Amino acid sequence: MHYSHHSERLPWRVSAVLAGALILAAAPGSFAQETADPLGKALLGPTGIIEDLRYLCDVIGGRVTGTPACERSIDWAVERFRQAGIENVRTEKFQMPAAWEELTARAEAILPTRFPIRVASMGYSPSTPEGGIVAPVVDIGEGREIDFRKAGEKVRGGILLLRSEILDSLENLFLEYLRLPGIIQRAEEAGALALVEVSTRPRNLLYRHVAAFGVDVDLPIALASREDSMRLLRLLDAGEDVQIRLALDNRSRAPFESRNVVAEIRGSERPEEIVVLGAHLDSWALGTGALDNGCNVALVIDIARAIQAMDRKPSRTIRFVLFTGEEQGMWGSRGYVRAHRNEMDRHVAAVIVDLGSGRIEGFSLGGRSDLKPAIEEILSPFKDWNAGNHTTDAFVGTDNFDFLLEGVPNLVANQDAAPYLPEYHAESDTFDKIDIETLKANTALVGLLIRELADLPDRLGPRQNRAEVANLMAETGVGGQMRTFGFWIDWEERRRGRTE
Repeated sequence: MHYSHHSERLPWRVSAVLAGALILAAAPGSFAQETADPLGKALLGPTGIIEDLRYLCDVIGGRVTGTPACERSIDWAVERFRQAGIENVRTEKFQMPAAWEELTARAEAILPTRFPIRVASMGYSPSTPEGGIVAPVVDIGEGREIDFRKAGEKVRGGILLLRSEILDSLENLFLEYLRLPGIIQRAEEAGALALVEVSTRPRNLLYRHVAAFGVDVDLPIALASREDSMRLLRLLDAGEDVQIRLALDNRSRAPFESRNVVAEIRGSERPEEIVVLGAHLDSWALGTGALDNGCNVALVIDIARAIQAMDRKPSRTIRFVLFTGEEQGMWGSRGYVRAHRNEMDRHVAAVIVDLGSGRIEGFSLGGRSDLKPAIEEILSPFKDWNAGNHTTDAFVGTDNFDFLLEGVPNLVANQDAAPYLPEYHAESDTFDKIDIETLKANTALVGLLIRELADLPDRLGPRQNRAEVANLMAETGVGGQMRTFGFWIDWEERRRGRTE
């Protein structure tokens, strides 16, 4: 049922909280350690969140799906939920299309002078032939069709160098993903030997993405440090003949099973209805996955621990899900939706947190403006904290995606991206980058949101049918993103998303 805007029917949130008694500190964007709400008070007080995050990052480390480290993190998360006293804790298997791991990545300039080049393989890149490739470097600018025409026949048999700008916004990060599939296709069709992208981060920082979601890649693809790449480009601009050796040794293996972690607090009045709180447990392994997304794994566990400790349990069932396979294409959340398809009508909402420890400024509502009044009412106690930036955009990029395709109301935390972007997928994504005070505040905000979604007298919003989802995809541009990333065919042939 639709949410009804009647404050007298709101669940057990105390009137003091409705009146704004969730006290804010004098400093903008920080919470005082006092609140009239027992759940908020518990989450803002001493908890195990920091020790959980430290262990996940420092002891387990980077967690690429399919690796022993990821398997250890799954077992660790199960144990943490069980230690919180939650009885219904389990893992659920799903199919991953392939495992991938970088063994070594090396590069060096050969002409006009020798110097080493710092490189990392892009995720799911194939290896170069044994011994590597020695070839001329070809500047393909931004990789547009006009840039390829300008490079002409030099592209065939060359190692292509793709220019980039320093990363300064989420929009530019998304464009970095969106442009790669077309560039890879043009490079393969033109007969290039390899593609090297210039790092968008300064100070020799390396990072990793997948080469292309849902697209088979035959071309070796690497990322090179910005400083080394700019030296190559200056040599080319000066008219020098530039050659490099590139050697990538990557290991792939056949499809395999991974696991999501699921912990459930059963609803006291409407246990058949489900609210999901999720974050992805996997990470790339150059860093230790602190911002992406260990801090929000710890947030999910902390909220589960606090709600379990409350005397009164929420009306609806809350299902805490830690997905794996997110970095390779949201495979864990896709697997979850497939496994629970007969329950999708009973899913009231799915809330995903996946943008580090930057302050939550509101929520992306998955293209659904009809959800906004209810979310504004629920988060009214956070009004003075500027947590009201609720947007009706929708996008391909994190674990809300398959819930969106299934028509389930879905929210993604809109967070301050400034602390996140420099470390995104990078060697520098480590525990020391976490803003602990803000992480605690985010945990309180999300905890209260989840509890209120579970206690609403009416549902947040209806589940959309296939036609409504298709209309949303057209209005928000999600359909175009799906085509670019190779996801559209599964929707079109009804292998993914609502079928009616």
